[in-house]
This record gives sequence, structure tokens and C-alpha cells, in this order.
Amino acid sequence: MKNLLPILVFLSLLACKNDTNKVKIESEDAQPIEKNADSFSVSDKDLKLKEQTLDIKRKELLEKKDQKEELETLLVSKSFLKKDEWFTLDFKYPYLNEKIKPQFENFNQYITDNYLDIKEIEKQILDEKRLCDSLGIPRQNELRSVDYKIYNLNDRIISVLFYKENHYTGAAHAAYTFETLNFDLERGVFLKFEDFFNDGTEEEVQEILNEFLKEKIQSGEMYYDCWTISDDDFFNAKNNFVINDMVVEYYFDDCIICPSYTGTYSIKIPLEMLKPVLRKHKKNLLML
Repeated sequence: MKNLLPILVFLSLLACKNDTNKVKIESEDAQPIEKNADSFSVSDKDLKLKEQTLDIKRKELLEKKDQKEELETLLVSKSFLKKDEWFTLDFKYPYLNEKIKPQFENFNQYITDNYLDIKEIEKQILDEKRLCDSLGIPRQNELRSVDYKIYNLNDRIISVLFYKENHYTGAAHAAYTFETLNFDLERGVFLKFEDFFNDGTEEEVQEILNEFLKEKIQSGEMYYDCWTISDDDFFNAKNNFVINDMVVEYYFDDCIICPSYTGTYSIKIPLEMLKPVLRKHKKNLLML
């Protein structure tokens, strides 16, 4: 994990966070101008609605059904908890049962190397704390939690969604970031975009996602105030999808396709819509 990533995320959150702060600043700047009570009550209602939407969005993510129970013979769920003066680390993560297949060691080693480098994570948090101190932001205990959902397709692919809940100092709400893994249980290898989609079809897949997202935005629901996916954002997230019930679901971090107070974190695309860009090869398990 890159040392500067949490700091960059933190700085972006300062710009993207907390509509409450925006309301306060606007109110203070506008003090010489008289405002009636109704204008403030509308703002309060709007803030309350955003808070409720944020809670709904978080609840939907946490309560999302997966297949942990069905995979209990294959899967070993583990956890790690550490409480310090300045931070709390609360990680839940999957291991695959290597007694079933030795090649599962590839998956487990990846989890160890990328999610359990505790010393590196502690260093990142302390670097952020020093940055906060220099900016004059009050100190508080930081929470980093990681949990996961897991899905199984055709008894061949497991798709894992890691959702990371980060409570940064100075931010009003937790920010969510996502990472996904697709793993071929038979061959014991990880699968990327190119294993499923034809070469050079990134723009086409991005367009399909954006067309689907535009429909959702126009329909209102939880996608109001959202925007389409930029080229850079899609390139960074092109491997960030899970496969579940013949649907490819792409995940994006907070503030990528929607502001933190609205919308959702993901876009579900039925496999039928993706057939024109799917790799037509017997090793492509989406074609089975």
C-alpha cells in the first residue's frame, strides 16, 4: 500500500466532506444580510435529508447479502483488532482452506501482503496525524475498519468485495473505499479485466456503465446529484468489480460517481448487456 495514498484521500475529503460545514461558512459570511427563518429551516431540512440518505446508503452496504454461509467449507473468516491511543484497527478478511487445494496459498498470501501489513498502516495513520497537527485540526482517535462480502459463480469464481470504512480526523462522516478480487478456484489464479473482456474495450465498458448511470440519475432515487464516470476514474477502477447472479457490479470510492451524502457506491450491469464486449473464450467463465 502506498504511503501517500491515505494523505491524498484525507486531503480530498477536506474538499469533499461535510455539507454542514458549508452551511456554517455561508451563514457566517452572510451575517450582514438578513435572512428569514424559513431559509434556515429549509437548509436544516436539507441537511437532515442528506444525513438520512447517508445512513440508508451505509445500512444497505452493511446488510448486503452475500454467500459466506454457503462457502463455509471453503472459507475461513479471520479478524484482527488493535486499539491504540491514536487509532483503532478492526479488520475482517477471508482465507481459503488450503487443505482443499494447495493453490489457495496464492490467495491467502495476497491477503497477508496487502491487508495485514500493520506496521505500514500504523505509519500511514501517524503521518496523517502529523499532517492534521500542522493544519490545526483537533486530534481524535481514528478508526480503520475493513470487512468483506463474498460471492461464488459457477463454483469456479469467487468474487470478494472489501469495503474499508475510514474515520478521518476533521471529516464529519466515515469515508468508504473499495477493492475487489476475482479468483479462479480451479486454476488458483486471480482474474482481471482482460480475462473477461476483449482487448481494448475499456471505452465501450465505460460507455455502457455511463449510459446505465445516466438512466439512474434521471430516474432520481438514490442517484440524485451524481455524475458520470470520467476516463481516469474508470481506468483506476476497471478491475474493481464483483460477479454475482449473472450481474457484474462495479464499485467506486466515495465522491467518485456521487457525493458522499447521496447516490450509491456501485453500478450493476446485467451480463446480457455486456455480451458484445465479453471475451469469447472457453476460459472466460462469464460465457458459460
